[in-house]
Parts: sequence; structure tokens; C-alpha cells
Amino acid sequence: MKEVAASDLARELSACPKGALSFDGDGTLWSGDVGEDFFYGILDSGKLSELAADAVMRAATEAGVTPGADAARTARNIYDAYLSGRFDEERVCEIMTWINAGWSMTETTAFVMSVISERFAARIHPEVRIVIDEARRAGHDVFVVSASPRPIVEAAAAIVDIPATHVLAATTVLEGDRFAARVHRPIPYGAGKASALRNKIGALPLLAAFGDNAFDAEMLAMSARPIAVRPKARLLNLAPEIRGIRQLVPVE
Repeated sequence: MKEVAASDLARELSACPKGALSFDGDGTLWSGDVGEDFFYGILDSGKLSELAADAVMRAATEAGVTPGADAARTARNIYDAYLSGRFDEERVCEIMTWINAGWSMTETTAFVMSVISERFAARIHPEVRIVIDEARRAGHDVFVVSASPRPIVEAAAAIVDIPATHVLAATTVLEGDRFAARVHRPIPYGAGKASALRNKIGALPLLAAFGDNAFDAEMLAMSARPIAVRPKARLLNLAPEIRGIRQLVPVE
């Protein structure tokens, strides 16, 4: 896979007529996984609602996951089962999204802001920030497309001035002023990332797409410039199938 420096890619994109750039979040725009931050943060808080607890236990039973001493431990068992290949990846993304079921928007926002503090800025990949800043100066629209929970993705994206209106993420159903234990489907995962993005940008050309893992492949393939950012092995394995893919040179 050919490499491209952030400055060179930025200049290349600056010469293009107005278009869109799309970024996966976890591992691409920032290090780590904000979905895990959200999921484990709520489990650690001791404030898992009865609504969420009941839904967790049902999900474990349906998938044959061994229950724990309580619902929070069972939720961890579900994630461990996913890591060992015994639980569906898209389904676990859904559970991680509605783990705040029973919470209000106000409670969720307060929790998210306690996680995405000023320290989060250090997790933004500097090479990606260079591209985003130059693309914005050139008048391009920048989007984040993530299977992680919307509230925490929006807060993380705001660190690089990407507005909530340009965030596509897994979204929990809101019933009245409380979140339900279900999500709006399909979530932006795998092929769902590509279709959600296309529906969002319409005829606007996708000048470049950025991802780090296999479930970004469809979104990368639909762009004029597919760019791998610190790619995982699963994306490297798929790279020969993605025409024109390049790897962004990391900046430490």
C-alpha cells in the first residue's frame, strides 16, 4: 500500500472543487474507542437502569452468554464473548449504544462531558487533524461516520469542530425524555456506513474517506481517495480489494 503524507493529501484535496470527506471515529480520527468509554463508563458508574439491566439479560440469554452476578457483569460477559468471536459485532455495537437506556438526555450529556474532557484532544491523530483543517479551509464538508453511540461521538467530533449535524452514529431511540433499550436501525456499520453517508451527502462528491478497520471498507471503496489511517490487520487484509487505497503517514 502506498503511503501519503498529511500535508501532501491536504494540498491534493485543496485543489478539488467542493466535496465531502468522511472519517470513521474510533482508531481513525482518534485513538481508542469512545464506544468502550461510554459502555464501560456506564457499567462502572453503578447507575445501570432496571430497563437496561433487563435488556442486557435478555440479550445474553438469546446469545447463550453466561450471566454474571449482576447485569453489569453480564454486559461485560457479552463484550468478552464478542472479543472471542462468540457474539455478533454489529449486535454488540447496538448494546453498547443503548446501555444508557432509562437515562435522560440531560443525564447522558453530563456523563459524556465527564468522559470527553479537554484531555481528549490528545487522542486526536495529528495527521488527521492536518487534513481536516486544510479541507475545511478549502470549503469541503467533513463528516464522521461511526458505529459508536451518538452522544459520545458528537462530543468527540466537536473537539475538531465537526458539528453534530455532520455526525452519523449509532442512535438510541428516545421515548419521551428517556432513552429506550433499542436503537434506530440500521446502525452505521459495515455497508451501513456507506449507505448512511450517501443518503446524507446526496450528490456531493466524496473526495476522500478515512478508516482503520474492515468495517470501513465499503465507505472507503465508495470514495475517490480511500485512505487507511493506522490500519488494523483486518483492513490490511482487504486493502488489495480497495482500488487506489493509500495509507496516511502517522505523525507522532
